[in-house]
Amino acid sequence: MTKRKNSILGIQPLSLDLAALLLRVIGGGLMMMQHGYPKLMKLSGNGPIKFGDPLGIGEFNSLILAIFSEFLCSALLILGLFTRLAVIPLIVTMLVILFVVHAGDPVEEIELAAMYAVIFVALLFSGPGKWSVDALIKK
Repeated sequence: MTKRKNSILGIQPLSLDLAALLLRVIGGGLMMMQHGYPKLMKLSGNGPIKFGDPLGIGEFNSLILAIFSEFLCSALLILGLFTRLAVIPLIVTMLVILFVVHAGDPVEEIELAAMYAVIFVALLFSGPGKWSVDALIKK
């Protein structure tokens, strides 16, 4: 077994791979199940769709964008597939929540979106780690 070198030489230590895995699975899983899945279920419900329209593109279009980001991109994130691309819509969604939906609200109202945003930005910079589909494809 070869010894892993430090990240200065381009090889990440095991702890960074584990951190990326935890951020992907926990952050993506919570986003998908707590936020994306309930929005996806709104599409299968009867009656008119009631959803916010923070960007002025219509309730239905806003819901579709939120489902794309919070459900589909989160699923890709969990798998570690197209990780850096998948976190971009998630980051944009969190920024809209922070600076449009909850603009001027107290910290208690923006705390969750801010924490998600930090997780997704960290994954944008770090990448998916070695335990991901992206890493398998790269081999």
